[in-house]
Amino acid sequence: MTTRVQNALDQLKINGVRITPQRHAILSFLMESMGHPTADEIYRALEPRFPSMSVATVYNNLKMFIEAGMVRELTYGDNSSRFDADVSDHYHVICETCGKIKDFSYEPLTEVERKAEESTGFRVFGHRMEFYGVCDDCRDH
Repeated sequence: MTTRVQNALDQLKINGVRITPQRHAILSFLMESMGHPTADEIYRALEPRFPSMSVATVYNNLKMFIEAGMVRELTYGDNSSRFDADVSDHYHVICETCGKIKDFSYEPLTEVERKAEESTGFRVFGHRMEFYGVCDDCRDH
């Protein structure tokens, strides 16, 4: 088990959350894959090890991880939310052909947030920037 997963589990215990085998498996899958899976993809990956686990169990645990600040939900217009266990400031590059998402690190655009606040009078809490293109796998086919 990675240190990152252990730290996350310890944090949940401190907050009084019981660590079930399913909860542990969902969190480990998210943190180790770093592949922005959908809830259904998580369910399908873990179902052989947990045949009694339901998709609802996956969703309920994801919701709890989001509320705990351990996972970020990436929503798109097609109703297929993806989940990201990297809650650091980073951006995404998305393949328009297959939907694969890759992380892209770049200095946080805090100056842009400040400009948005000045221009609109809003209090800005964050932003999301995405790049769209075609991944190597799709481009080669």
